[in-house]
Amino acid sequence: MTKPNWNQKQADFLSLGVLLLGALIVLLPLFVVFLTSFAPAGATPEVLPKNNWTLDNYRDAWQRGKFLLAFANSTLVAIAVTAFQIITSALAGYALARLKFRGQQALLLVVLATLVIPFQLLVIPIFLVLRWGHLINTYGALILPTAVNGFGIFLLRQYFQTIPVELEEAAAIDGANRLQILWRVMLPLARPALVTLFLFTFIGEWNDLFKPLVFTTRPELRTVQLALAEFQEQFTNNWPLMMAAVTIATVPVMVLFLIGQRQFIRGIATTGIKN
Repeated sequence: MTKPNWNQKQADFLSLGVLLLGALIVLLPLFVVFLTSFAPAGATPEVLPKNNWTLDNYRDAWQRGKFLLAFANSTLVAIAVTAFQIITSALAGYALARLKFRGQQALLLVVLATLVIPFQLLVIPIFLVLRWGHLINTYGALILPTAVNGFGIFLLRQYFQTIPVELEEAAAIDGANRLQILWRVMLPLARPALVTLFLFTFIGEWNDLFKPLVFTTRPELRTVQLALAEFQEQFTNNWPLMMAAVTIATVPVMVLFLIGQRQFIRGIATTGIKN
């Protein structure tokens, strides 16, 4: 084996230094938020609270913000939307990756075109459709508008194309039909892409404020982000209490990402191999 030369070592150290600096810039605000949440009421944000660290802010934020109901609603909506997107993306992605039919490329272009259309531009027609279906102020208004996503379809289509066709041919020889091949062969092999889609969708729905704000007015349908926005309006001058509420809303998705980060990175790295 050839030893790395001095220039290569310098480049590695420089890359490491840039990455550490970037990580520090990104994590420092989160670090300040987390530590400020332990400061006594009325304190101003600072990197290290000087004294009187307390957990009372978390108890007060949880009770005053009524986060129990908000957590339940956000979890229900995020899981439902994620399940719908995985099902629709798997079916559509497999069809675009393996089936040959007229207009396939045009359909793929349409799917990709949806990625550049902001959701805010569609809010009026979506609102009219939901009102026509009597879905305003229901869970359907929070779930159905994002039940299908072009990113998920493209992601799984790309990953399916990295799987050898010979595996499907062997399953077909054994008597499996298309759906059986998708369920028993393709989806188990596409686990990194499925985890990636799960994380993207779940975190996106958890952090979504737009749909609850526009399509619902009932207090019992409040999600975490809507509860957090209302909480911040009420306690603008109480920084430790606000930081505790922000931490409560952020920790679940951070833990979820840390659990699935390896599969997430693998899924992102392998979905662009084939065109």
